[in-house]
Amino acid sequence: MVDFNLTPAQAEVREVARDLAARVLAPGRDARERAHAIDPEVIRALATRGLLGVNIPRALGGAARGPVAYAVAVREVAAGDAAVAVTMAVTNMVAEVLNRFGTDEQRQRHIPRLVSGEYFGGAFGLSEPAAGSDAGSLTTRATQDAGGWSLSGQKMWISTGDAAGVIVLWARTGGPGAKGISCFLVEQGAPGLGIGKAEEKMGLRASHTVALSLDDVRVPDSARLGELGGGFRIAMAALDGGRIGIAAQSLGIAEAALGIARKHAADHAGDVGFEAELADMATELDAGWLMTLRAAQLKEAGKPFTVEAAMAKVAASEAANRIVRKAAQVLGPRGLLEASGVPRLVRDCRVTQIYEGTSEVQRLVIGRALLKQD
Repeated sequence: MVDFNLTPAQAEVREVARDLAARVLAPGRDARERAHAIDPEVIRALATRGLLGVNIPRALGGAARGPVAYAVAVREVAAGDAAVAVTMAVTNMVAEVLNRFGTDEQRQRHIPRLVSGEYFGGAFGLSEPAAGSDAGSLTTRATQDAGGWSLSGQKMWISTGDAAGVIVLWARTGGPGAKGISCFLVEQGAPGLGIGKAEEKMGLRASHTVALSLDDVRVPDSARLGELGGGFRIAMAALDGGRIGIAAQSLGIAEAALGIARKHAADHAGDVGFEAELADMATELDAGWLMTLRAAQLKEAGKPFTVEAAMAKVAASEAANRIVRKAAQVLGPRGLLEASGVPRLVRDCRVTQIYEGTSEVQRLVIGRALLKQD
């Protein structure tokens, strides 16, 4: 029997994240969206509350609260500002990858800087112009010589890639397919690392998404993460956990939309009955959250959670997109006004069905698992 009640420690993380969202994030959210930027002070505010290393050991500066607390925190932060939640999520993911697969030297060099806010964040350099959902087809090349490795190629859609202190980056070190991929750590400012301009996106505008070009970027062999040829396994492990984070992020956005719709319905109860719409929104929100908690609890218990994470992401992200659209419908003409907050939520929510694996990819993961069952 799965227990969906939060422990006192997890509830404490929720309250810390909720307070941050209400007092720090929400008041500056619109200004950040207009400026297309997140202030370093916001990153430091996350760091001082332990939200950049929720599942990282205390010895490395983390909060050591576990995957469930992480999902809870992402949901609360996303309800306050989904763009900030992106930077929080990718930084946690990079720190977890380093903690799981890194050497002691790599952990000590980068994780304390990630979780303390000394680094603006971390970045995840997997996607390429012709290799998105099919990560095994990436073409960025790493060539070994006496001094280490030379990296050349292009990356696309890299969140915080222009400011991250360290980029976990995948490159081909062998032949075609997944077995020829290895993983490297590239630090911001490395010679030959080119940063594209921040993309003009539909949503999450304060979070920068950039292209990276690598022109003979040289790194020592000590910057290789994990085993030679083991990069694809690292990427898949990271994405499994990342999907729990995106599920939680999408539900935070949906929670904000439900809050706006509830307030409008309470203020205009004499006009139209909104009970059915609110009931559907709340039901879908809770269903997605229970699936997300299940995946997070499996991860916390050290059990396989790939399929459950895929189920949580596809269910939560698609439910969240329906919820924000329904909020717009409940508000009627007011829902079209930027001042209502709903258009921003619609924009921010859309990408949750795309990044960290599209809904189609999640269904492929789930379907293949079902066909393997006896």
